[in-house]
Amino acid sequence: MDNHESIATYCEQLKGVEVTSPFGPQTVVYKVGGKMFALLSLDTPRLNVKCDPEKAMELREKYAAVEPGYHMSKKHWNSIYWETEPLNAQLIKDWIIESYALVVGSLSKKVQAELNG
Repeated sequence: MDNHESIATYCEQLKGVEVTSPFGPQTVVYKVGGKMFALLSLDTPRLNVKCDPEKAMELREKYAAVEPGYHMSKKHWNSIYWETEPLNAQLIKDWIIESYALVVGSLSKKVQAELNG
């Protein structure tokens, strides 16, 4: 999980994921239920993921590679610059899954049931 391709492959295999590029060809947006859960910059080693606000602050203090979300709500989004420091691949996967789960949890019960069914 230390390059664009491995992150993209992981995001795309999650259930119900839609891949879009509404901000131009250099930013890939991953959505579930029509809502963003990850943004991958193709011209920078950066991944934006949604995060619980308290945990977002903790992660920023613990990891040099984690900063407030670039061009996103600084409260709810973190940017991960994976070339800033070595990060365990499982850690990045966990952050992607947490972001995905936060978004799925905000969807209607009907959409959640469709994703889980």
